[in-house]
Amino acid sequence: MNDAYETGIIDLNDFGWAVEDTPHGPRPVPHPALPDFFAERLTPPPGATDLFVYVHGWQTSPESALRSALDLLGLLRKQYEEQRDLYGHLDPFEPWVLLVRWPSASSPGLRGYRRIRDRAHRMSDAPRILGQLLGYVDAGRGDPRAAVLGTREGQFLHLVGHSFGCRFLCEAVQWAADETTLGWSARPRDPKRPFGVDSMLLLQMAAPRDVFETTFTALEHAPVHGPVVATYAQRDWATGVWHRIAEKRAGVGNQGIGPAPRPVRNIALRGAAEPYDMDMLDHWFVSVDASAVFTAGRGPAGAHSDHLGPESAHLLLTLADYSR
Repeated sequence: MNDAYETGIIDLNDFGWAVEDTPHGPRPVPHPALPDFFAERLTPPPGATDLFVYVHGWQTSPESALRSALDLLGLLRKQYEEQRDLYGHLDPFEPWVLLVRWPSASSPGLRGYRRIRDRAHRMSDAPRILGQLLGYVDAGRGDPRAAVLGTREGQFLHLVGHSFGCRFLCEAVQWAADETTLGWSARPRDPKRPFGVDSMLLLQMAAPRDVFETTFTALEHAPVHGPVVATYAQRDWATGVWHRIAEKRAGVGNQGIGPAPRPVRNIALRGAAEPYDMDMLDHWFVSVDASAVFTAGRGPAGAHSDHLGPESAHLLLTLADYSR
């Protein structure tokens, strides 16, 4: 793969507006200028086959978010090179990561938690970001009847969130388009709307277990034509003990997906050299027990941030492989 591939970055402010650097500091991008701004920032390098949108979680600095995005890119490349035979459809494979950074710092108490939780739900420009990647805001997006891949330009699109970033992505993808696009065999693709998100991987989601039945109810009809996959781990105390205190309910990141509008498949996170059968992942919702893998971390958060490793890269590459 080409080492020149870089990570794209979009920064949002407290109100969810995209911002750009100016001589007077960061300023919101005027709405009339957003199409050109996004066209410049969201254009993958030539030859990119798979776009991975990564959204970080609570208490993450811009520098730490960038390190995580670069770590994700490095893990994907390394896993692909070392275990290429596991991904029979990924040839060629040239990944590009788009990092969406948002102000997630707050006081550590319940007030700060709830403020950042609510902010994750109101990131107003996030649907435009996904819309641009999907080609929905491009008037010349091409013939829908043509044999295209995930996006208008022919790449596959995968969403990866961590912690509150999972809420951010779920909120955004619900509103990224008005019409439905559903896929794999469990979600038949709408021929009138061929562009969509090929997979969603929600790592240690900070949300109640019934969130897909109570809050993200429109996700069932959002432009997602691959599975919604969420990991959980018993040592994730941030979505365990602390989530119970703040939300009065268990969190997805600690106990997995609970009630959902469609059946949930429960599986265990596999080792980096162990293949996943298609039947394990070809479902609307997949809850992945990572308790044996996500174990590192001390303090009140426990293993909440032990989410990036070879096993996660393997799962993500498998989702990309089965999206073909």
